[in-house]
Amino acid sequence: MPDSNLRGPWTLFKKELLRFWRVSFQTVAAPVMTALLYLLIFSHVLEGRVEVYPGVGYTAFLIPGLIMMSLLQNAFANSSSSLIQSKVMGNLIFILLTPISYLGFYLAFLAASIIRGLVVGLGIFLVALIFIDLPVKHPGWILIFALLGSGLLGTFGIIAGVWAEKFDQMAAFQNFVIMPLSFLSGVFYSIHSLPPFWQQVSHLNPFFYMIDGFRYGFFGVGDISPYISLSVVAGCFFVLSLLTLQMLKSGYKLRG
Repeated sequence: MPDSNLRGPWTLFKKELLRFWRVSFQTVAAPVMTALLYLLIFSHVLEGRVEVYPGVGYTAFLIPGLIMMSLLQNAFANSSSSLIQSKVMGNLIFILLTPISYLGFYLAFLAASIIRGLVVGLGIFLVALIFIDLPVKHPGWILIFALLGSGLLGTFGIIAGVWAEKFDQMAAFQNFVIMPLSFLSGVFYSIHSLPPFWQQVSHLNPFFYMIDGFRYGFFGVGDISPYISLSVVAGCFFVLSLLTLQMLKSGYKLRG
């Protein structure tokens, strides 16, 4: 049984887990199906025609990118959707009235987002094994980038959920920030196939580092060093975490 100081965050964490698990057909099965459709379409069209890394077929190359893209999008969706729904429905006040500290509030939402992202990612991985025997050369790198990536997007989801006041504002985050950064991060291609200018632009996208580092864990090869990717992702996570904690501590757009 958690200590009394942890009981509030622990209860909020369980609430967030139950929130997405009770509609798992929508929050878990649907993203897995979407990733499967991407896999079937792109692998059918490009398998045998594109070899990104020596000895790595396009289907194998594509799967880690799809796993990570879905993991990131769902980690963001978990925290952001929960907060905006609570704000619009007016029941966020019942959480704020509890003696949960801003740090406990953050950790509860963060942990739930990480778990949803990991569950979706694992589901896609297991389904993908039906189609191809995917190598796993460095499982440690896979786990590190999965945890950091879902944590980073879960944190960004909290920021978006706190800032947004209407569902259309939240949709703007999804459509104009998360989706473009996801699709332009090297999920479907290596950035080395791009012209030099666009390669440099890709290096400004934090999603690229998360996906490339995650893919390195499977094949032992990537577009850049996994240590560089780790530094960038960890740095972004640290900065966003500080910003989120400051927003929660000040009660920005949470308290009148």
